[in-house]
Amino acid sequence: MKENQNQFIWWQKGIIYQVYPRSYQDSNNDGVGDLKGITSRLDYLKWLGVEALWISPIFPSPMADFGYDIADYCDIHPLFGTMQDFDKLLQEVHAREMKLILDLVPNHTSDQHPWFLEARSSRDNPKRDWYIWHDAKPDGAEPNNWLAMFGGSAWEWDEKTEQYYYHAFLKEQPDLNWRNPEVQEAMFNVMRFWLDKGVDGFRVDVMWHMIKDEQLRNNPKNPDYKPHMATYEQLIPAYSTDQPEVHAIVQMMRQVTDSYEERLLIGEIYLPIEKLVTYYGTEQQEAHLPFNFQLLTLPWDATEIAAAIDTYEGTLPPDGWPNWVLGNHDQPRLASRIGPEQARVAAMLLLSLRGTPTIYYGEEIGMCNVTIPKEEVQDPQGLNMPDLDLSRDPSRTPMQWDTSINAGFSDGKPWLRLASDHKEVNVALQQDDPKSLLSLYKRLIKLRQQEPALHIGKYAPIHADKQVLAYVREAAEGQRFLVVLNMSAEPCKFESAHFEFNGTIEIACDPEKERVAVSNAINLERNEGLIIRLTA
Repeated sequence: MKENQNQFIWWQKGIIYQVYPRSYQDSNNDGVGDLKGITSRLDYLKWLGVEALWISPIFPSPMADFGYDIADYCDIHPLFGTMQDFDKLLQEVHAREMKLILDLVPNHTSDQHPWFLEARSSRDNPKRDWYIWHDAKPDGAEPNNWLAMFGGSAWEWDEKTEQYYYHAFLKEQPDLNWRNPEVQEAMFNVMRFWLDKGVDGFRVDVMWHMIKDEQLRNNPKNPDYKPHMATYEQLIPAYSTDQPEVHAIVQMMRQVTDSYEERLLIGEIYLPIEKLVTYYGTEQQEAHLPFNFQLLTLPWDATEIAAAIDTYEGTLPPDGWPNWVLGNHDQPRLASRIGPEQARVAAMLLLSLRGTPTIYYGEEIGMCNVTIPKEEVQDPQGLNMPDLDLSRDPSRTPMQWDTSINAGFSDGKPWLRLASDHKEVNVALQQDDPKSLLSLYKRLIKLRQQEPALHIGKYAPIHADKQVLAYVREAAEGQRFLVVLNMSAEPCKFESAHFEFNGTIEIACDPEKERVAVSNAINLERNEGLIIRLTA
């Protein structure tokens, strides 16, 4: 029986590409990227083969956390443009048969949001219960021991109303009380506002934070805490995150999303796999894609990654669609984590695994972390814990487009400094170079889109040792591809007593090896990856 590709939705077959809007393209030379800038680069994304564009927050904000502190959910920050600029972007995305995904930040608002200004105006204000307030202990201490992700206590004392309010992140980011039905409906109306405009889905920020323990019990101490870790990790967030009641909230968000045709709900969730997969929900009633961040956090080791893939595949609910991520705006860049040679192997892994891949802007050209001097650090996570080197600025620097003075990003002074190698590592130089990382990404994406085996086919593990990871992707029609990845810097040989094969190399990290016939045993160079079209 042939597999009907029409059974699969766009987000199952396509590639998602994350843009950090401050850093993608500046159109008005103020040094900060904007919506018109993104619109001007859509042809590049279409050329690359991107199916969906996910944009980090663009809403009005005091920018205490660079847009993740929202003061108005239904407008555009002037820094990024106007609502007309957004409408034009959405129109141009759809004209190219692409999709647009927005960042939704429902866990907390800015302390300048009208809702919070009302809530803190008096204890009897109608919006008081829209946030999480609590009396001090008899000695004046915080209600419990919960810590903020960005350092210090998660409780902030409000002098005027003489209570503490809870903030999982900065004190300028008070958490909403999602147990309040009025809060729920207000946020669902925010979703409807953008869905009515035609956006194709949401990436939901810190989904697992949205409900807190009603008893406000103390979090237990983390026995594995080390001094180099973020202060937040001193405790295990057993009561401040991942509460059972959060699933009912996600179900309601899914119902709003499903009331529109083919819209996508992604959840940002940093949890162990067995907990992560619960966010698919019973009978697929929660997030379409609970983000799977294993490739961001695991050691780059073939045996560990093979075990993680198999565990994930084996833990997914029956209809749960997998997804994979190599980079985002909160983590060090891929090429800095594993090196530029292995970044090629990682691209091959990401774009040949079963499930939806997400690419972080600049990964496709091998952008690295940029060292930001202490006096130029802007990220609150870095500023609040200066001795721990936790700033996320190094992975948020401007996109490297060409060899011009600011890499084609802006004619003004960029808000963050550029990489010193931007004249060697950029889109313009790599687009026409068949051996470049960008060309490898483009070819991988094209092959993935053309071959059902690679975008909707089954996954079967073949082999894993300390150097080599190998697996097969197979479509119902019978097409099969063998993926062989040398995840080490040493040459090695791949062969398996349990798997005989004949085929032709379709894509290689070194394109000169393509179209070569192989069978049963392959000598792999260091940092080499191969995708082989099997004939037997």
